[in-house]
Amino acid sequence: MRIVVLDGLRLFAAVMVAFYHFAGRNDVTGAWGAPPAVAVSRVHEAAQYGWLGVELFFMISGFVICMSAWGRDTGAFVRSRFLRLFPAYWPCVLITATVVGLWPVVAQPLRLSDVLLNLTMLQWPLGVHGVEGVYWTLWAEARFYLLFAVLLWRGLNRQSAMWFGYGWLTAAVIAHTSREKLLIVALQPDYAPLFVAGMAFYLIHRFGSDLRLWGLVAASYLMAQHNVIARVAQTEKANIKAPLSDTTAILIVTAFFAVMAVVALGWTARVRWRSLTTAGLLTYPFYLLHQNIGWLIIRATHDRAPHWLVLIGTIAVMLLVAWMVHRWLERPLAAYLRRRLQATRELPIPTNVRPSPRRWAEENRVRTPGQR
Repeated sequence: MRIVVLDGLRLFAAVMVAFYHFAGRNDVTGAWGAPPAVAVSRVHEAAQYGWLGVELFFMISGFVICMSAWGRDTGAFVRSRFLRLFPAYWPCVLITATVVGLWPVVAQPLRLSDVLLNLTMLQWPLGVHGVEGVYWTLWAEARFYLLFAVLLWRGLNRQSAMWFGYGWLTAAVIAHTSREKLLIVALQPDYAPLFVAGMAFYLIHRFGSDLRLWGLVAASYLMAQHNVIARVAQTEKANIKAPLSDTTAILIVTAFFAVMAVVALGWTARVRWRSLTTAGLLTYPFYLLHQNIGWLIIRATHDRAPHWLVLIGTIAVMLLVAWMVHRWLERPLAAYLRRRLQATRELPIPTNVRPSPRRWAEENRVRTPGQR
């Protein structure tokens, strides 16, 4: 059964990230015509922590992937992930690349070869910039899916999922300590606790409270709150150019864990608002599209209206664009691909798969004993 509260939380996380890009981080695009601390001073301090929405994304992903994969085989899981990701991703890549190519004022257009590579989602491991900066999270998600597919192949149940979580956390620590690049890429020490926490919360939601599962949540939380301190330092240096509070970041991550615990315990089961389901459908295209096109909107309108109105209006416009992409591009493409994949799976299998000796000999130009 769909948990609509998670749909709302996903959109909340996406809007957090959007506020960070538009009002929190150092404005390298010049879109506001002034530093965000001046242009949107009322929301700037809070928006500086909007990047933490990614942490919530990863926790929700761990929960939802475990839930959606339950009872499926590996092939069905791979097909579902393909149909979930690419029908929205391909149009968003092409739309953003086209817009930035036509109006290269907030970002530099990529070469056609690099845009085409972006369609694979493999641009980051191959050292090519994404059409949008936020695409780096898709590579993190893809590595999680790969690990989860191995678990699914081996057999997904309560015990295997729980020990997979403990094992992943342990392996992530070893990878961090060893500093072996391959292990770090595969095991993602920075984000493993978030994915594992999401999985543990789903197991609690499905099977009820269990001390071992809450122990997995606790271990994930302790590692996540430690990891976020390094993320704060990295964000300060690269994007904010101003000091951030470790304590504030830890409190935000703590709040995320508390909210996910509430969902896991079923306390939100009565919330079934259809608007939240719609919000969940818009989240992915909104997240993929918002950054560069949003900056263009801000650059074109920041001197025509109060800045707070420009900020809110930009978010609203990008949500509208996300709805149009979902309604007119993502849904039809996903339906087409689903039909094609289903047709491929249902191809008839010949019953006589073993030809007669004479026919085999004729096809392979070999004489049988009865031939001269």
